[in-house]
Amino acid sequence: MSKQRKDRMARLDRVEETWRVFRIMSEFVEGFELMSRCEAAVSVFGSARVVPKHKYYQMAEALGRELARRGFATMTGGGPGIMEAANKGAYEAGGTSIGLNIYLPEEQAANLYQNVAMDFRYFFCRKVMFVKYAVAFVCFPGGFGTMDEFFESMTLIQTDKTPQFPVILMGSDFWGPLVGWMRESQMAKNAFISPEDLDLFIVTDDVKQAVDVIEDNYKVEVESAEVAASSQFTGEGTRAGRQPQAPSTRRRVGFEDLAR
Repeated sequence: MSKQRKDRMARLDRVEETWRVFRIMSEFVEGFELMSRCEAAVSVFGSARVVPKHKYYQMAEALGRELARRGFATMTGGGPGIMEAANKGAYEAGGTSIGLNIYLPEEQAANLYQNVAMDFRYFFCRKVMFVKYAVAFVCFPGGFGTMDEFFESMTLIQTDKTPQFPVILMGSDFWGPLVGWMRESQMAKNAFISPEDLDLFIVTDDVKQAVDVIEDNYKVEVESAEVAASSQFTGEGTRAGRQPQAPSTRRRVGFEDLAR
């Protein structure tokens, strides 16, 4: 490839990067406009590979149904498996059933049980909606995506970027070994986390207990009339925090400086 052609392609790439910013903005704007009408949603995560006969599918369906009965919206990734089950329970109970679907290289089939839906190109835009508009997270057994959502919630709460909210792990037989590893390896052996960090979530097999925890916490939040100035939220639903303190000798540089 000639140098002239390479330079032309590089310029086109830079233009494409600029326009990508507007696509990202449009997803945030559309998501905020859609989700701002939802008062209290619970984000539900779990494997897309679970079939309707599986006990976790039936548990997720019961959860969606119970959430609807108590006035909460159910919000999922809009796909099959656990997502479908939770949406189905909420939908058939007459509740608000939200599906935040995602474009994937291999097409994801959206489940049929959504009365509010939006499609996303970017995972990070969708993640903001799951956090910003949720009063709780419920994580059923799942793969990397489920783990990603669970540990992201732990990071946001542990670092105080968001106030503590209920994070419920459904299925003690699945989550128990992971919690044991966290307790033994992360906490006891290496002190990478503190004992109180293990109190940031609960593990249960009881759908009613899970929804009781969510409802009790939500009532407390509603009754709290004031929010401290240090707790003011950014647009993406997290606390702004303080700017990192840089060493006095540090000098800010750009890519142009690094190229010299």
